[in-house]
Amino acid sequence: MRGSNQSSVSEFLLLGLSRDPQQQRLLFLLFLTMYLATVLGNLLIILVIGTDSHLHTPMYFFLSNLSFVDVCFSSTTVPKVLANHLLGTQVISFSGCLTQMYFLFELTDMDNFLLAVMAYDRFVAICHPLHYTTKMTQQLCALLVVGSWVVASLNALLHTLLMARLSFCADNTIPHFFCDVTPLLRLSCSDTHLNELMILTEGAVVMVTPFVCILISYIHITSAVLRVSSPRGRWKAFSTCGSHLTVVCLFYGTIIAVYFNPASAHSSEKDTAATVLYTVVTPMLNPFIYSLRNRDLKGALYKVVHRKILSF
Repeated sequence: MRGSNQSSVSEFLLLGLSRDPQQQRLLFLLFLTMYLATVLGNLLIILVIGTDSHLHTPMYFFLSNLSFVDVCFSSTTVPKVLANHLLGTQVISFSGCLTQMYFLFELTDMDNFLLAVMAYDRFVAICHPLHYTTKMTQQLCALLVVGSWVVASLNALLHTLLMARLSFCADNTIPHFFCDVTPLLRLSCSDTHLNELMILTEGAVVMVTPFVCILISYIHITSAVLRVSSPRGRWKAFSTCGSHLTVVCLFYGTIIAVYFNPASAHSSEKDTAATVLYTVVTPMLNPFIYSLRNRDLKGALYKVVHRKILSF
């Protein structure tokens, strides 16, 4: 790889969240618990949606894809944190760092795209209910998901290749628990203007466009719901969007807190705390948010658990 030939740095040191041994042990247990909850919760949602024919609809198809992405998202960072603690090391190789950054870009974009696709699905269901089955076909749903993966992969590849061309000369200490793009750019002794320009232009377009689509979808949804005369009908329509809106607020709130604040408002402690929220906490909360707020999913979960108990 060109970047590794130019760079005198062959590995980086991830400082993690704390240097205090007692806090490190506590954080290890916390990360392990959250990771297990993330994996088990999201895999359970995928299992339930896959086994219950009543949930074979576009909304749950997108939800199962979101759960898969969340499992992969947490698996990109948390196992490395846990392994480093168990092995008593802070090292991550140069190629490992770039690989981690690639998957973080790709999976963050996928979360972003899937939330936008799910908002469009709710828009069609509420604003055009009579045409829902003809508009949200299996072919369109598959195309939206595959197209999202292609765009996310290309975007991640672009930023990873741009990072690989940089040189890292002396300092190899990353004040973080994973290889995030901002700390890496600060460590580089090359000209990083092209990287920063692409993040602010192409990267911003990739992130902002789905967010704008979500806003437009919910403006139309709100307008349609307010025209419903029955309060019960309005509540029923809004309740189908409640879980999605909660996840959107969690995801974009933490992203904005990390990447869209003035430089003067940034500190490594605040940035690290915010990234823990969107890389570890949000993927863990998503299955609980959807299962607790969704009657169909709760019913399907109960049936699966009940069958397992009876089989034992």
